[in-house]
Amino acid sequence: MSRQTESPSIAEKSAMETLIATLDLETLEHNLYRGVSPDAGWQRVFGGQVIAQALMAAQRTVDADRFVHSLHAYFMRPGDPSVPILYQVERIRDGSSFTTRRVVAVQHGKAIFSMSASFQTEEGGYDHQIDMPFVTQPEDLMGEKEFKELFLPKAPENVRRYWLRERPIEIRPTSLVHYLTKDKLDPRQDIWVRTTGSVPTDRHYQAAVLAYLSDMTLLDASLYPHGTSIFDPRLQAASLDHAMWFHRPVTFDDWLLYTQDSPSASGARGMTRGSIYSRSGTLIASVAQEGLIRKKADA
Repeated sequence: MSRQTESPSIAEKSAMETLIATLDLETLEHNLYRGVSPDAGWQRVFGGQVIAQALMAAQRTVDADRFVHSLHAYFMRPGDPSVPILYQVERIRDGSSFTTRRVVAVQHGKAIFSMSASFQTEEGGYDHQIDMPFVTQPEDLMGEKEFKELFLPKAPENVRRYWLRERPIEIRPTSLVHYLTKDKLDPRQDIWVRTTGSVPTDRHYQAAVLAYLSDMTLLDASLYPHGTSIFDPRLQAASLDHAMWFHRPVTFDDWLLYTQDSPSASGARGMTRGSIYSRSGTLIASVAQEGLIRKKADA
């Protein structure tokens, strides 16, 4: 029996299995890789997917004993989910301790995304972190099933489409106030996240999945002070850039806490920062992102 026959079809795969499959890039040539997008029903590729695939491409060109410690990316054009994405990796430097790579994602002959990433051999040294905030535990919060039953019947069509699709990441906000009101709220939120299926123990896949989920919900906090959300049809919202620092290895056997705050919004852009903690309080990663939050001209 062939491998293709043994493998489940795309339709039979779970959302988590589909995500892992999209991270298994096809090698086209030296430093050139191709990735595909799942049929998620969206008009553009999710930014977290492009970050994760670009990171996988870069990791393919790095020695196995070096792991990503930071990445800095820019979104230039919306990705087209109907065609593959080509990832061209440039080997900037291979030092004694650090490795630097640059990745450009291309569709229709144009760059849609670029990323620089740095990798390091594991070393000992000074070690400290800020404490995880005290928040309600995920077991004491409303699950996605209950949330959908309570909120979705009266939600706008675009919100229902977003929430009804099976996703590889489950989220549980510690507060649902922003779903119930258009009041102006503090620009911060705490969200529990976890994968809906198993993740390979390979640290390259683990880093890529962490990068994938780091783009989820992050822009929302910049809109809270203005009584609106990314689902507002009068708003044009999109990630502009994304930076991430990987402090410690991650495992996906439990919930992670994603704390987020937005220090500023101006010039049709919102700035948001995030910290990702393990359930036990270990700071895994830090994130920063600026996104477009522009009122549409005809709004």
